[in-house]
Amino acid sequence: MSDAGLLFLQLIVPAATATVCMIARGSARVQHSIGVMGAAVALAAAAALLLRVDSVGVLAAQAGGWAAPFGITIVADRLAAGMVLISALVGLAVAVYSLRDLRDGALHWEFFPLFHLLLLGVQGSFLTGDLFNLYVWFEVMLVASFVLLTLGNRASQLEGALKYVMLNIVASALFLVGAGLIYGKLGTLNMADIAVKLQDPQEAALLHTSGVLLLAAFGLKAGLFPLFFWLPASYHTPRVAVSAVFAGLLTKVGVYALMRAYTLFFAAKFADLQALLLWVAAATMVTGVLGAAAHFEIRRILSFHIVSQIGYMVLGLALMTPLALAGAIFYLGHHIIVKTNLFFVGGIVEHLRGTGELSKLGGLYKHAPWLAALFFIPAFSLGGIPPLSGFWAKLAVIKAGLEAQAWAVTSIALLVGVLTLFSMTKIWAEAFWKRQPDDHKPPPRPVGARRKLIPLVLPSAVFASLTIVIGLAGGPLFAFAMRASAQLLDPQGYIEAVLRAGGGAP
Repeated sequence: MSDAGLLFLQLIVPAATATVCMIARGSARVQHSIGVMGAAVALAAAAALLLRVDSVGVLAAQAGGWAAPFGITIVADRLAAGMVLISALVGLAVAVYSLRDLRDGALHWEFFPLFHLLLLGVQGSFLTGDLFNLYVWFEVMLVASFVLLTLGNRASQLEGALKYVMLNIVASALFLVGAGLIYGKLGTLNMADIAVKLQDPQEAALLHTSGVLLLAAFGLKAGLFPLFFWLPASYHTPRVAVSAVFAGLLTKVGVYALMRAYTLFFAAKFADLQALLLWVAAATMVTGVLGAAAHFEIRRILSFHIVSQIGYMVLGLALMTPLALAGAIFYLGHHIIVKTNLFFVGGIVEHLRGTGELSKLGGLYKHAPWLAALFFIPAFSLGGIPPLSGFWAKLAVIKAGLEAQAWAVTSIALLVGVLTLFSMTKIWAEAFWKRQPDDHKPPPRPVGARRKLIPLVLPSAVFASLTIVIGLAGGPLFAFAMRASAQLLDPQGYIEAVLRAGGGAP
């Protein structure tokens, strides 16, 4: 297959899977099979893309035969290819998990087409080479995610979905205005072409407003302080399979957009925003972890921790050194796996006990020691306990902060790590260690219940194993993150690959 065909395959597979799942909605068994097989094919295609990009460099193609900067550009460097691969991995895990999580009513008929449409938006966001199509892919994600949030039609879901969609519409409006200002000033929305034109200091001086607008738009998508409050208000309300894919992927698209914009075409103006971004990252870490410490429902605690951990990734971007960016990239991959898995475990707890409220839980260490192990690994990785993956992710960002002499922000990052560990030990003590309260007995388990847990337990066990492997043998992955960081800091290869790309749609 040609390089262009490999690029477009990342979009064709989820689009085709969503279409076929919609056609097969009359048969749950057929739809489930197609949904899982489509996710597996997407994972294989993403792995092939990553291997190709890492060996030959940036790949780019133009849809319809239009030469850049005209037409629709699809482009993959190491960061984009890595994000495509890990998103496809989450897609397959969530597809398997949903086989058990979405059994009631017609939810399973509706889930798979929307789920693969959401994955299409995520992969398109990572691979697009121009701002307008990034906006389009954001809207694809927004439409699919809004409907997924409301599956089940509970009042809490509708309230959470309303907050989610209203704030994301604001982000989309800010994004559209910022992109419009760039187009009005430069006459292009192709990211590589923007980067070339902004090499002229006179052109770059005109873009303060656009830079701030895109920072606000991407920051809202990522859940940065003070624009994060929609996230913990909505992520705990839908079905667990939906919460898991949201927690793992959606905010990371915002972080990716920030990385792409501020290393590729806003690099000349980055110094003007660096101090602001550093303190926004610190405030995001602190407010997120304090929210987690104050709550006592598993998925709500985990939702606040999404906010807190986003702060570490943005801190790596704000420091803008090779080690800091590599640490942020490594943190992205680690966090996607760990956070998705924690939502998986939270869903298993709800399945076994009928609730995620810590006051109503207890005794899980005795009655389900395997579940205690599945929780312990991602929870303490999130807290930064060695030798799990979270330790190396935090170590890289904190070491970069010390090297940059950002003493205050680095100290805050260390303190937040301690508070993160406190939140995880709170869940451990309440749900697993203490006795089950006498007035909250678990629901009776039907015959064959253990076998029916397999689709829930299998993805969690795989992700827990990956967390251990990354912690114990993560050297090659961090070396890849360093190569991706070097590519971001020297974008000339990205620019040349895009601007010399001709047609290439298969």
